[in-house]
Amino acid sequence: MSSDDKNRAIAAAILPLVGGAGNISTVAHCMTRLRLGLRDRSLVQDDALKALPSVMGVVEDDTYQIVLGPGTVARVTPELEALVAAAPQPATPAALGIAPAADHGTAPAPAHGADDLAAQGAAMKAAQKQKNATPFKLFLRRIANIFVPLIPALIGCGIIAGLNGLLINLGWLPGITPALAAIASGFMALIAVFVGYNTAKEFGGTPILGGAVAAIIVFPGIAKIDAFGQTLSPGQGGVLGALGAAVLAVYVEKWCRRWVPESLDVLVTPTLTVLVSGLVTIFGLMFVAGEISQAIGDFADWLLAHAGAGAGLLLGGLFLPLVMLGLHQALIPIHTTLIEQQGYTVLLPILAMAGAGQVGAAMAVYLKLPRNGSIRRTIKSALPAGFLGVGEPLIYGVSLPLGRPFVTACVGGAAGGAFIGLFSMLGTTVGSTAIGPSGWALFPLLNGNHGLGETIAIYAGGLLVGYLVGFVATYFWGFSQELLEEFNVETEAPETAVTSDAPTRATPDPEPAKV
Repeated sequence: MSSDDKNRAIAAAILPLVGGAGNISTVAHCMTRLRLGLRDRSLVQDDALKALPSVMGVVEDDTYQIVLGPGTVARVTPELEALVAAAPQPATPAALGIAPAADHGTAPAPAHGADDLAAQGAAMKAAQKQKNATPFKLFLRRIANIFVPLIPALIGCGIIAGLNGLLINLGWLPGITPALAAIASGFMALIAVFVGYNTAKEFGGTPILGGAVAAIIVFPGIAKIDAFGQTLSPGQGGVLGALGAAVLAVYVEKWCRRWVPESLDVLVTPTLTVLVSGLVTIFGLMFVAGEISQAIGDFADWLLAHAGAGAGLLLGGLFLPLVMLGLHQALIPIHTTLIEQQGYTVLLPILAMAGAGQVGAAMAVYLKLPRNGSIRRTIKSALPAGFLGVGEPLIYGVSLPLGRPFVTACVGGAAGGAFIGLFSMLGTTVGSTAIGPSGWALFPLLNGNHGLGETIAIYAGGLLVGYLVGFVATYFWGFSQELLEEFNVETEAPETAVTSDAPTRATPDPEPAKV
């Protein structure tokens, strides 16, 4: 089967399990997840979806999210869009007043197996979702919606920038490196425009007007303007300034829509939106956002230089709980600001250690439960993705429902973070030129203030520390006697007798939680 046929088959398998084309209102994707807007949630067959070999798990958030993994999701999404577009759009049973039939043919999940843990993880996720529906957390989700679509370009340009730096250091291909520099830097030079566009779209304005106002920030002619006795510089304020300018543009546009006569709307509204928002951006937002951006960069540098080990301990140890609370989304514009300022974010490699602790904990669980074939199969199927930084199936399918292993996984992440933070105190910083990947997938994006070899060695050392401490902490302190007695039992059939191609999947956490 060709790659296209395989992706088309995955889309065709997913479509009926989410209620068919008529039940889908929107189709989108992020780094690892297919995001569907559904008209009737009750038509979705969760268990059948999780059983598909290509599906790592499902998440119910503001959209219904199916975890397919990096690469696969980008290829399956257009296939699903094509199937939805080609299918007729019948009324859903709910719209016709017909309740969905109960499924009486599904056997109950085996006690204390991976399905049982996944159910517990899903219950925790549902309870956490209700707590997360606060105005502040909904605002953070909107911020994430602005920046997450930019991640593929950040990754691509980041890898090219790393390759270009390597070629320059080696003195190879001097005729090519200027072209690679242009390719890598072009997006970052205009990232404010994309942020402005996405911001206006997210907050209900006209996207192109948000982009137009944000473009003022990066316009070279801004250097000729004197604001409050200071000469502005192109790019001052960066993505934070673009975000603020676009939000202001949305409010100005909405005000104009209410008060400008319809006959003049097409001329007056965009003109006033760009003019008012542009003047406020030039004579206010660029200066304020520039000061905030500079403060973020200075504080990150100071923190790692003077308290790197302690900061790494806290950041690496607390990242998984931050993900559970949805507060990790607040770090996305901070990462982007650091990349824009310094060329890399020093925070992401530290936060990635949380995934290393999770992998080490999962390996210890695998050894501590030799009789539980169901959980061991889940760990075996999820570990490769965990090494590549996609730790969600392990979190919500294994460690979090078990309780103690989640805590010991955080201990492993704290140790790895402290290791990298210690080297920052000693003068060697480790950064990432893009956000999104972690684990082994972060190696091509690494950068720092010393040679690439030293940067890679320190990051690899942090991963090894995270794996080791997560494993040891979980193996020796991750299980009470009661927990062992409860879960170290035979489930379904012995592990060696299983021949199914569809391993049990776990229910993961909201995006972005690739740790």
